Amino acid sequence: MAKFITNNIRNICMTGHSGSGKTSTVEAMLFGSRAIERMGKVSEGNTVSDYDSEEIKRKISIGLSVENLVWKDIKINLIDTPGFLGFAGEVASALRVADATIITVDAKSGMEVGTELAWYNAKEAKIPRIFFINKCDDPDADFDRVFSELHDKFGNALCPVFIPVKTGGEVSMIDLPTMKGFKYTKGGERCEIPMTDEMRDIAAKYEEIYMEAIAQTSDEMMEKFFAGEKFTAEECALALHNGIITGSIVPVWCGSAVNMWGIYAMLDAIAESFPRHTAKKEEKDINGDPVSIEREGECKLFVFKTIADPFVGRFSFFKVMNGELKKDMTLKNVTKGGTEEKFSKIYTICGKKQTEVDALACGDIGVIPKLANTDTNDTLCEKSDTEYAKIVFPEANMTMAIKTLGKDEDKVAASIAKILDEDKTVKFENFAETGELLIKGIGDVHLDTVMCKLKNRYGVEAKLETPKIAYRETITKRIETEGKHKKQSGGSGQYGHVKITFSHGEGDGLTFTQSVVGGEVPKGYYPAVEKGLEEAMKEGVLLGYPMVGLAADLTGGSYHPVDSNEISFKLAAKLAYRELVKANPVLLEPVGRLLVTVPESMVGDVMGDLNKRRGRVLGMEPDTKRDGYTVVEAEVPKAEMTDYVIALRALTQGRGNFTFHFIRYDEVPPQIAAKVPPKENK
Repeated sequence: MAKFITNNIRNICMTGHSGSGKTSTVEAMLFGSRAIERMGKVSEGNTVSDYDSEEIKRKISIGLSVENLVWKDIKINLIDTPGFLGFAGEVASALRVADATIITVDAKSGMEVGTELAWYNAKEAKIPRIFFINKCDDPDADFDRVFSELHDKFGNALCPVFIPVKTGGEVSMIDLPTMKGFKYTKGGERCEIPMTDEMRDIAAKYEEIYMEAIAQTSDEMMEKFFAGEKFTAEECALALHNGIITGSIVPVWCGSAVNMWGIYAMLDAIAESFPRHTAKKEEKDINGDPVSIEREGECKLFVFKTIADPFVGRFSFFKVMNGELKKDMTLKNVTKGGTEEKFSKIYTICGKKQTEVDALACGDIGVIPKLANTDTNDTLCEKSDTEYAKIVFPEANMTMAIKTLGKDEDKVAASIAKILDEDKTVKFENFAETGELLIKGIGDVHLDTVMCKLKNRYGVEAKLETPKIAYRETITKRIETEGKHKKQSGGSGQYGHVKITFSHGEGDGLTFTQSVVGGEVPKGYYPAVEKGLEEAMKEGVLLGYPMVGLAADLTGGSYHPVDSNEISFKLAAKLAYRELVKANPVLLEPVGRLLVTVPESMVGDVMGDLNKRRGRVLGMEPDTKRDGYTVVEAEVPKAEMTDYVIALRALTQGRGNFTFHFIRYDEVPPQIAAKVPPKENK
């Protein structure tokens, strides 16, 4: 492969709602540029992007993939991302290294949840956005409606560039910057056709929106627009170019990926007007401080994706953030404290096809195998200690328990550790209190793919179950108890006798005091009494859950000068502890702080659902990051949150998101406590 300089490299992230045609658009671009000889189809499982066995089986993207092509001497790195909400971590990784994003929209379905999220994510990443209204060949496609939805939602920055015209069942296209009409051949090649009166009328409608959008790129253009002066073709081209780079314009193209409509026009625009890596002038470090970008400076890399496959091996995807990477360079991993990594072989990648190269310029994307001590989010530098801002992954809020089938329990942790390497949104915990292996993900589909990977890649047979709740017990009544342990079986006996007053205490553990008078219990046995109570508290007297918040005052007892010992007083304390069944014990449940962000119009539905979940709404306020969204704060029992990911998605059509963190234990209402099963002893 020819060597490309920074100015001739473009990094484009493909985002949008699931099924809008991201993968098909990538496939069309690869085919149009002759990077591949045959265009695959998602339905047939033979696209370049979706090469993983799970993707082929499910016919959706589940992980990001990188493809590259050359168009008019410009190298274009395309990063295809999943549209399903459960794989949002892959989108976050892709946007971290992309310099612009193309948001695909279905010309029939119009604006969907994934469209809004793609816009919001790109805005957060501060990279230019471009819309491609796909599937214009569909008989039910309605470009006018879809464009109006987008324009109403996202404002006057939307700039129509390429628009369709339906005439007698046939679709033509109008290129607004040149005011020329086109038709497409079966291979996607376009040929110019005369502009009809109908086409001119449609063009006139969109031309005004087009002119208003490009007028926003400079004060001079705005003055001419308000003065009613016409823009020259050169002015329009320059304004469109600058507007895309600065993000002040959001151009809208249209076409059909499967028929190659509009693909060549899009490739032209990417090559001519999309920003290169150095257009933003600087990056951010881990503290949010600016870091300049130098094409000729020292080599610095950022790792944005890791693949750990038992068949393919371990691959690290990286972007050259500064300088040039050359074969056989040794870089230090700043994130890992300076551990050195040698780049003996470097590759570019197109799907799963790797091409070895000798060097990669600043801004380019590559992959390297077998970096033993490097993970996603790591920075590697030639000399300095720069550490780039990390990818902020969405929080994993769906927790399930893994139950192994057969004798695979020992293999689960090791296999999941490899999955954690490549998917930073998955969390894993061996929860000793309930004896369960817990796994966290973004949603049910996400966790299902993890389980399929465990089975297909590592041969681990397991299933997901609802996790147990770690309840607690405490007492609400003050009582005086007595415990006497006496045993005589020849020789030395055992004798311990304690009187203890129990009450509800402060804190989570045991508050142990002594008010013994007259030496009824020698001081040397106090620690044994305390130890006995602490051991007993591991099992409550109600349902066997751990006892918390217990105050115990040793008030008296008796001892034997020969038979008394520490073990006797430990056992006596445990006997006294059993009397807590008379102290009105109650069950406690974990309660968490919930922050749920939803569109304003859906707040009522969400609050109604929280009431059903025994939630206590504390307040709400406008979201500072997203217009039209509200953040609802509530306290909700953890037992009511096991399916909240799915429920919230259904309530808000996927627009809502939340965080949930444990804050304290509260008493379980009697009618709920009656349904809680006893704790299982492991």
